[in-house]
Amino acid sequence: MANSNGAFGLRPLKKLGQNTNSTGTTEYRIAAGNTNKLYQGQPVIPLAAGVIDQLQAAAGGNVSMLGVFYGCEYVSSTSGETIFSNTWPGSGADTNHPVKAFVYDDPSQLFVIATGDITGANTESLVRADVFMNCPLINGNSGSDTTGMSSATADLNNAATTNTLALRIMGVQEDPENSDFTVTGVPLIVRLNNHFNAPNGSANAGTTISTTGI
Repeated sequence: MANSNGAFGLRPLKKLGQNTNSTGTTEYRIAAGNTNKLYQGQPVIPLAAGVIDQLQAAAGGNVSMLGVFYGCEYVSSTSGETIFSNTWPGSGADTNHPVKAFVYDDPSQLFVIATGDITGANTESLVRADVFMNCPLINGNSGSDTTGMSSATADLNNAATTNTLALRIMGVQEDPENSDFTVTGVPLIVRLNNHFNAPNGSANAGTTISTTGI
């Protein structure tokens, strides 16, 4: 039976351990002239200019992930109305007002993401064998202009011990409607690797570190 899941990016689930699960977000800024679209469930990075952007937006390479984009608020340049949207459309903001972005930025936040490429991991035993492995994202910067949702999925075909890959696989979510391991759409529980807010620190905003794997 085909899974009901399509691609939805990274969806907040809970926190590691006994941490209180508020699924809260932190407010950041998007440059009003930024033409890169951002979708709900899409991982984002911090830039040295004090704004956020999509993966690999920094000149010279990749930087630590700050978290996952939830939505934004901006003033329309045409109507003057304040708009809250689950996507940053890449244009349409009045540059006299800030573009506010809301990001799930707790490094202990766990997320659910659907499997994408499952070549070599198309049975339950093979998928569960990838728990505690790392994997890249597929379509990390893409999304739907209709729903505003990210198209990111987990690339199990390239799961490895390499700790510079985007995601750490922490488990498989129990979901009867998405339990067919022979096709894509199985929900994985993951956390972000190389988190900018991790206690052990990471690269300065906008500086190059190891690849995030997309």
